[in-house]
Amino acid sequence: MVSTIKRRYTLDEYRAIEEKAEGRSEYRDGEIVPMPGGTLKHSRISGNVFAFLKFLLRDTSFEPINSDLRLWIPEYRRGVYPDVMVFDGEPQLHEGRLDEVLNPTVIVEVLSPSTADYDRQHKFRMYRSIPSFSEYLLIEQDEPFVEKYTKQTQGWLLSDFKGLEGSIALESAGIDLPIAEIYRGVVFEM
Repeated sequence: MVSTIKRRYTLDEYRAIEEKAEGRSEYRDGEIVPMPGGTLKHSRISGNVFAFLKFLLRDTSFEPINSDLRLWIPEYRRGVYPDVMVFDGEPQLHEGRLDEVLNPTVIVEVLSPSTADYDRQHKFRMYRSIPSFSEYLLIEQDEPFVEKYTKQTQGWLLSDFKGLEGSIALESAGIDLPIAEIYRGVVFEM
């Protein structure tokens, strides 16, 4: 029986590889995990959310950031790329790096079949270790359906939204995100 040993990488080795890589990878406490490519629907949805939040939050202390910026989760030693993050005030940089942040208030993930369970469970558990984190949106790409988790004193409250009508209140930023804007330009197969 032959066993293989996976190579473990230091955070600095990962960062050096990531800076030169054509595709993105997450860092999972020594392991480098390539991220799957996106779809047109995924790209439209995450772009819609980012663009609309950028418009709604202009002239406020809140700033949305797209998936180009890595979120560092210290407790789990993880570097991940959420689809959209919203910051209240200036993003806190990890170790002064311009490509890693620590303090989002809102995190948005557009679900893919290959990552949906990870985003809902393990990733959400890691995100909850971030003190500033208070709202989480999970957006389906194959039907108009959004799950929103809101931090409460005694845990997290789930609200879900089906269909294109209505809007989702982001209490931390004091805005409403129309569901129709999330799915603008997305065609659903029936």
